[in-house]
Amino acid sequence: MSADMKVLLVDDHEDNLFAMESILAPLGYPLELATNGDAALKAALHGGIAVAVLDVVMPGVSGLDVVRYLRRLSQTQLIPVILVTGMGLDHELAAQALDLGVADYLIKPLDPWALRIKVGYLYRTSALLSGAPPRRQGLRNHPSDSPQLPSARRQLRPTETIRIPWQPEGGPL
Repeated sequence: MSADMKVLLVDDHEDNLFAMESILAPLGYPLELATNGDAALKAALHGGIAVAVLDVVMPGVSGLDVVRYLRRLSQTQLIPVILVTGMGLDHELAAQALDLGVADYLIKPLDPWALRIKVGYLYRTSALLSGAPPRRQGLRNHPSDSPQLPSARRQLRPTETIRIPWQPEGGPL
């Protein structure tokens, strides 16, 4: 794994994508953002993805569809995936996700520290599997330290909790 390996964040709602970006920016890993399943697949096929965090429910290609496709190709089958859903606890969906070999299945609202720990662990594990030394920058003091965050966005304080709103089934999430 080269030093430019990225964490792929995928959600069709920009607010949710910004929340995940803000949560993970302090880790110091390069982030790549996608707003739909097609863009996520293209990013994965271009290579350089260490970990993917995918929303389950997206128009067109869903998060589960993205995982199914990634698992079929030798170049992407080992990318660890964390699926995120706003639909609440769904045992059937969780079983499908685990059958596809996802690393984790999280329910919104996301716990920022849990997401950071899981992504950090999977990033380092990907580095070990590829035989390259893991990139180690450590936590940054503030999300605004990250070059990935545009300066025009509202900056979060390190102690601020980020809530991703829950939407009922059939809602925008």
